[in-house]
Amino acid sequence: MDTFSTFADRRAPLPAGTRCATAAARFAAEPQALVLAVVDGERPLGLVTRDVILSQTDGDRPVEAVMDASPAIAEAGMSPWGFREHLLATRPDALGRGFIVVQDGRYLGVGTPAVLLSARRVRPAPQRDPGAMLVQRMSGEILRHLDGVADFTARLARQNLSPDAQACVRAISETGEELTALMRRAVDLHEADLGVLSFNTHPCQLQPFMDTVDARWKARAAASGLTLLTAYDGDPEDAAQIDEARLLQVFDALIYRALNETRRGAIEATLKVRPTADGLILEGRVRDAGSEMTPQRLARIFEPIAASEDPSDGLSVSLGMALASRITTSAGGVIHAESNPGAGVTVVFEFIARPARAADSAAPVEAAGPDHAAHILIVDDNATNRMVAEALCEMFDCTSEQAVDGLEALAAVQARRFDLILMDIKMPRMDGVAATRAIRALPGQVSRTPIIALTANADPEDVRSYLEAGMNDVVEKPIKAERMLAALQSALDAADAQSAAA
Repeated sequence: MDTFSTFADRRAPLPAGTRCATAAARFAAEPQALVLAVVDGERPLGLVTRDVILSQTDGDRPVEAVMDASPAIAEAGMSPWGFREHLLATRPDALGRGFIVVQDGRYLGVGTPAVLLSARRVRPAPQRDPGAMLVQRMSGEILRHLDGVADFTARLARQNLSPDAQACVRAISETGEELTALMRRAVDLHEADLGVLSFNTHPCQLQPFMDTVDARWKARAAASGLTLLTAYDGDPEDAAQIDEARLLQVFDALIYRALNETRRGAIEATLKVRPTADGLILEGRVRDAGSEMTPQRLARIFEPIAASEDPSDGLSVSLGMALASRITTSAGGVIHAESNPGAGVTVVFEFIARPARAADSAAPVEAAGPDHAAHILIVDDNATNRMVAEALCEMFDCTSEQAVDGLEALAAVQARRFDLILMDIKMPRMDGVAATRAIRALPGQVSRTPIIALTANADPEDVRSYLEAGMNDVVEKPIKAERMLAALQSALDAADAQSAAA
């Protein structure tokens, strides 16, 4: 197990009586140092930080006059994770400052908030419980059907319906969205508890991210008679390597809870970005104006389902808060809730991320179709999945045909020409991998038809096996329109280039 005996920064301390000017010279000579300990012999007295020392105008003052005289103290044998959890429960305010590491009461080194934010708990390998696996498969099937419902209602909403019928379609759509959000939270929470929650990191500009948060929730807050105030505190050009969707899940859960708690006034959501030598520290805050919360209820705010004694909290709120906590800790961060002076609660989370160049941030993909109309074969044994894929093809101005398994697909491609094939993996009679190999073995141009896998099993090892079988790309279920568009465009462009070269 990793302990502070390994992670401690064994930086020479400042002796008692050191002047601020001398300490400032130390910080100037050691640009990586963020904190320094003050000691009397081997006994630690306190901690001074770079910003405090460099802000002093009186260089003759002793460091004892400006140091933190009661810093957090970590024993060398403690794990960073355990120490972080201890501070979170007892002194959350200390998480933003440094700490001193001691061994048998003697000074050993110092640590920074970045060390605590990057600490990860070692989880045991997940057990393959048959009951849990069944629930997971059922959840996946329910989500796929809910995606189909969402597609059908979207198509209905585009029809020329009477006002009553339009109201019914909107009600069905809203109910489906709420059920889908609930199911996704439950599935993600289950994966987080198993230690297998996935993260897809990419460059993300942080100020536009907060604009997205504002756009997602401002109208909903106004409909409830509330004001949503969002703010970004950092360099407008800052970008970080993060999973934008996961961070959005955290803000969504915290704001959703705040809306449920607040009856009047404003809700504040902020993101503060602070550069350090170890990366960017991202601090998110959501402050509500709800009623006063008991210490017992506050202590259980991140527990799922049965944690709340107040049924008005709702299952969706409880699952969302639990998921927000799991996402934050899985990303190596910390999260806690604190009562506001007067009334309401502020939830604060922090994690550290690698900086990225703003120019690398992915631009949003517009839902314009490929450069030319394509004729696509959809292969899936599930009728709902076929309908969803068909609707996406129509959205991108492509025509399509359908097959229910690999054998039908093999017959279809030998009878008619297709520009591209969307291939499910798990099907009866002949699965997607076998069908792909059979198509690649055919003579002539048909063997080079682009094939995109559609699957809920998109772990790196699975993706590698699909590509080795001859597939060109993989799109994960439930299918997202922008991901499908990118895969279609890439596959068709590559096919056009190959044809031109031939």
